[in-house]
Amino acid sequence: MVNWIQLNKLVTFIFFKLPVMFSKSKYIFLLNLFFLACISCDQQATKQEPANPSNPIITESVFEPGWPVAADFSDTLAGKPVQLFYLRNKQNIKALLTNYGARMIGMKVPSSGGQMVDVVLGFRTLNDYVQAEERYYGAIVGRYGNRIAKGRFSLDGKQYVLDINNAPNSLHGGRTGFHSRVWDGLQADSQTVVFTYVSPDGEEGYPGTLTTRVTYRLTDNDELYMDYEMESDKKTVINITNHNFWNLNGEGSGSVNDHELTIYASRFTPVDSTLIPVGISPVKNTPFDFTKPVKIGERLSQKNQQLEYGGGYDHNFILDKKNTAVPELAAVVKGDKTGIIMEILTSEPAIQLYGGNFMKGKHTLKNGSKDEYRTSFCLETQHFPDSPNQPEFPSTILEPGKKYTSETIHRFGLIK
Repeated sequence: MVNWIQLNKLVTFIFFKLPVMFSKSKYIFLLNLFFLACISCDQQATKQEPANPSNPIITESVFEPGWPVAADFSDTLAGKPVQLFYLRNKQNIKALLTNYGARMIGMKVPSSGGQMVDVVLGFRTLNDYVQAEERYYGAIVGRYGNRIAKGRFSLDGKQYVLDINNAPNSLHGGRTGFHSRVWDGLQADSQTVVFTYVSPDGEEGYPGTLTTRVTYRLTDNDELYMDYEMESDKKTVINITNHNFWNLNGEGSGSVNDHELTIYASRFTPVDSTLIPVGISPVKNTPFDFTKPVKIGERLSQKNQQLEYGGGYDHNFILDKKNTAVPELAAVVKGDKTGIIMEILTSEPAIQLYGGNFMKGKHTLKNGSKDEYRTSFCLETQHFPDSPNQPEFPSTILEPGKKYTSETIHRFGLIK
């Protein structure tokens, strides 16, 4: 608190008594020294006092040993600097993110044995991500997550041609989709980071200048929020999601086939041989019935054309809750070795289950292990694949002047 009496005495001394005691040149010299001292004190105070003292931003020196540090990502891409961002809650759950692809690199949560387990697969350096054959680890994918048939769609009679990066279709926004862009990152405190990217009109063939904001928020209730906002100056199509590769037993711990999975979906969209939906079917009496808890790999050996097309699970499940204004429970996963439970709540109408069918052990993960076959799963909250070409599906059209919002929550706990 300012002592106004003392301050008044100091001002009186400096401006009224000093000029009488010293010559003009000495007085000016002493006055300059006084102001320099004031500036130095102010700078020291600024350094010592964080912007939000109750929830200060975390630096790598106090974060997680063995995880990437700033030097591993200190580079620029397309003229924009790449950074790391650190989140931590009161229970010491930690998440590591980067603005390259607005992606998650790792997340440590407690197991039933009390150990902290890294449940998100990621790489060690920025170069590992840039050079990877699998480009989507932990990233935000868009403009249109999932597939669009033959890389084409029409709006108001005009056809738009997209990048064919998953022949014969376009996948996750194309080769230079959101996953490959350096986003603007803003971190206000140790539990929240906001990424923003402005996609110019025509990028990857999509119409409209599209502004996208993704907020990651780690709560003290052990929940990871992912909030999405999108606005366009032209009519366009969108379908955004996060592409985390999960293993609740820990990165590099082996197959996820014994994880127990529940998906609250009584219907799914069967696909053709190129993984484009060909309608809507019930899951009952099929390997796609996860309405009650089932091990992910329990029915993979069954003879089923859909499993053959996907090499396993790579399918869109239509949530019974449908599209909702607030997140509702969509899926529950339990790690068989750690006792970790992850509940997924979303406002989206669907969720994509991918069982790691195309993992080939070609990439080295941040703990030194390889990304071997089916050692992770993805549960991507979304609208349906190829919706722009299938009018019977929920619309993915975003009108100019309108704002698209979506929210997904990952809630962590332990088997009781």
